Amino acid sequence: MFHKSKALPSAGARSPLRCNRFVTAVTLPLLTFTLVVGMQGAGNGGGRGAKDPGVRGGTPGAGTPVSGLTANQLAFFSAGIESFEEQDTVTSGLGPRFNAEGCAQCHAQPATGGTSPFVNPQVAVANDQGATNQVPSFITLNGPVREARFPYTLDLKHIDGGVHALFTVTGRTDAPGCNISQDDFAKAAQEGDLIFRIPTPVFGSGLIETISDATILANMNNNLSQKHNLGVFGRPNTSANDGTITRFGWKAQNKSLEVFSGEAYNVEVGVTNELFNTERDQTPGCQFNPTPEDSTNFDLDGTSLPSDLIRFTMFMRFLDQPQPGTSSPSTQHGSQVFSQIGCALCHTPSLTTGLSSVAALSNIPANLYSDILLHHMGPNLADNVSQGVAGGDEFRTAPLWGLGQRIFFLHDGRTSDLVQAIQAHASGGNRQYQSSEANGAVNNYNKLSGGDQQDLLNFLRSL
Repeated sequence: MFHKSKALPSAGARSPLRCNRFVTAVTLPLLTFTLVVGMQGAGNGGGRGAKDPGVRGGTPGAGTPVSGLTANQLAFFSAGIESFEEQDTVTSGLGPRFNAEGCAQCHAQPATGGTSPFVNPQVAVANDQGATNQVPSFITLNGPVREARFPYTLDLKHIDGGVHALFTVTGRTDAPGCNISQDDFAKAAQEGDLIFRIPTPVFGSGLIETISDATILANMNNNLSQKHNLGVFGRPNTSANDGTITRFGWKAQNKSLEVFSGEAYNVEVGVTNELFNTERDQTPGCQFNPTPEDSTNFDLDGTSLPSDLIRFTMFMRFLDQPQPGTSSPSTQHGSQVFSQIGCALCHTPSLTTGLSSVAALSNIPANLYSDILLHHMGPNLADNVSQGVAGGDEFRTAPLWGLGQRIFFLHDGRTSDLVQAIQAHASGGNRQYQSSEANGAVNNYNKLSGGDQQDLLNFLRSL
């Protein structure tokens, strides 16, 4: 956005803000899509009577800075969360197409930096400032924040895979003269050419960024016999530029937090920046600002804070890992069950960071419950979108830290029930995709007694 001069805040962290699914298989040339057209409600989802305890209450176990930051680093964290919580207008760079008006609208639960909140802000955003958008059928007041992608172009002749923003600035009082239409999501749904992603929490992102490639690869090569016996393999996503491991996003497609921030600012909010400096929609009459709209503040002496993009990066980099809830005999036993049935082979409980120029991030156990690797998840979870080396059925092992306070699960937010989320990991192969690497672990879960299943679910909700 046009850079607003801001004074450096005083050292110290701010208090973060608290801020019926039916599956239809539609066969298209060369691939089969799984179309999500509604939302599953909570329920026990099967499994010997064990039930998801639900979203853990109490104070958020996340949203604070990592311990050991210097006074200046804390000041940058505070500046970052301030920008992260701002809402953009067209004057400051919003649009012409967008999914939200700011980062914290989507990353809100259970604190700034998290994921979809209980009330979806996209419903109100659709008509903010007089905008004339229709709310798509897959966006509901109590459903997850979603972005939409079309795996193929709407004529089904070419690969697409990109994000199609839900809303336009047409009709907004701050966008006079702009007249563009929303994409045809109803047609995409009818063609089976529509998939969703929900926001990934960014808690502990600086720790994930600091884990070395060598640590990730060494963990990949641990317990190989046990992994292979259960059908687990996994591989890293990698940068086409330098060959190193990428790690952010549902398919681990982004290399760094700065790239992650720049892409999201452009794709989700529509704000051009120094990494993504081109408007995604260049319709005449809808271009209101010089680009990049968010840029370095070239003041006289160079001492002012940098761009919003860098502020976002600093906030996420210094954001601490989520803290677990209270332990109990049930959760302790559930942790043992988690490892015994094979879940920990992908959801690695902890990886240690390397040496960072930020001392507070160096040599820290990151209790992320992820190996940061890609795994084949089978046709039932496949979204048919390739990013980096990740194929249409491959996803990064989702970190489970903070899971106890999340509302929606899986990449598309299709369920709020942990039991259903576990069962959705299982999938047989078809002509396009191999069987899910999670089949063995899910099969082991289904063989557990009801008590063991319940302890496992209680453990997951304690994270």
